[in-house]
Amino acid sequence: MTDDQPGTDREKVVSKLPQELRQRLKVRAAELGIDIQDAATDGVTRWLEHEAPLLAVDTAGAENWATWLPTGLYGRLKDKATERGLPYVQGVAQAVTLWLDLHSPTKTSPSGAPPRPTDPSSVPERKVFVNQKGGVGKTAVSAGVAQALAEEGKRVLVVDYDPQGHLTKQLGIPPLPVGGDSLLKHMIGEATGKIADLLVPVAGDRFGGRLLVLPACQDAFLLDVRLGPIRANERALERALKPLEDDIDVTIIDGPPSLGLGVDAALYYSRRRSGERHGVSGVVIPVEAEDSSADAFEMLTNQIAALDEDFGAQIEYLGIVVNKYDARRGYVATSSLELWQNLGEPRVVGVIPDLREQREAVRVKRPLLDYAPNCKQANVLRDIAKEIS
Repeated sequence: MTDDQPGTDREKVVSKLPQELRQRLKVRAAELGIDIQDAATDGVTRWLEHEAPLLAVDTAGAENWATWLPTGLYGRLKDKATERGLPYVQGVAQAVTLWLDLHSPTKTSPSGAPPRPTDPSSVPERKVFVNQKGGVGKTAVSAGVAQALAEEGKRVLVVDYDPQGHLTKQLGIPPLPVGGDSLLKHMIGEATGKIADLLVPVAGDRFGGRLLVLPACQDAFLLDVRLGPIRANERALERALKPLEDDIDVTIIDGPPSLGLGVDAALYYSRRRSGERHGVSGVVIPVEAEDSSADAFEMLTNQIAALDEDFGAQIEYLGIVVNKYDARRGYVATSSLELWQNLGEPRVVGVIPDLREQREAVRVKRPLLDYAPNCKQANVLRDIAKEIS
């Protein structure tokens, strides 16, 4: 529906738009000092000129949304949407999404002009394993998925982002010494060497040198404190790891049991970038089949929602992994598993049984998929890797 704006060459357009897109458009336009109607005009114009197919936008629950566009522009959008076989609402949603992608905080050049969308083939998939509750098996799950992806032939980087260094120690790799270069030093701009020099390949023919670890360093206990004064600290991890991206297919982040600034940076790093397909980069949440995991889950989802609102980050949930499951523990375990499976979104992408092989692999400091490649846990981890890629 349209209606002319007196004294101007604009007409009022009433369409529908998901609440999440409306909020992000409002916030980002305000940050850039741009009128929403000008942002919408730019988005529709770019959408009309965009020849390549764009990703579909979920418009379920879209609500009425009004703006002013140059006279005739909405008619051109409707005609083009018909030509492309799209509902008008989908055309509007794609136009707004395109504008947001081109004007995201990390895609504005020094001149202020939005650069071209990122080629999705030029960046690795980014999967952050996170839960502020300790002891749920983030390290076992993240390391196992990384091993499964390396088995498939992908070049995988595993970042031990936890200052306790469980992943580093479990693979028999020495932690980085305090005082030397570390991930923290690269994140705050105080490193003296190249971050690539810190990487350690995991031994074994099974992974063919394709599985690399960025070891932990105890200086990461100060990560939140050191990140506080850093400008745009939500992008600190992305800046640190960017020099590695051309040589990596998948980056796995083994997160700490925390909800601080460091986790903000990891979550922001996992956001879906312009042109990247859905379901390959985002957050994996390891949990246990018990009640305290549900409380921690709610805190994490609130943090992700806040990041999305503050920075317009498109952080996707890749799934929930129920770890260390044992039905013999009775009603609490079985009913909790049922609750996770009935959650809907994010979906459960794997249930890992509590078996001895993982504990044995840790004891001998070997990757599980190398120590017991045919065990049930290893096969479930391979299935999870396929589900989130």
